[in-house]
Amino acid sequence: MKLVIGIVRPEKTNEVLEALYRAEVRGFSMSRVLGHGGELDRVETYRGTTVQVGLTEKVRFEIAVSEDFVEPAIEALCSAGQTGEVGDGKIFVMDLEQVVRIRSGETEEAAVTPVEAAR
Repeated sequence: MKLVIGIVRPEKTNEVLEALYRAEVRGFSMSRVLGHGGELDRVETYRGTTVQVGLTEKVRFEIAVSEDFVEPAIEALCSAGQTGEVGDGKIFVMDLEQVVRIRSGETEEAAVTPVEAAR
């Protein structure tokens, strides 16, 4: 099991969501984050004063997957999140030692596999 973390531009969020859905990657968490990577610092004018903006807004996807879904998740993030410009984001893949589904107590692969909604 792996935790795939993708950090992408906010304007690419809907495209990434669609790509993950097409790749049948269903379970993930998403949050807005601020960060600084390879892009140059932005300089903006605010009320007549020049301000250097050091952090940029990004969207962070956290996706816990079984081994079979690692590459589809990475491909979905790359293909949908890419603009070809500096600041497109990063993907990190980490080992997961243990996963427990709180509702059912299922563990490991069964806990990262999507289930049908309760009826």
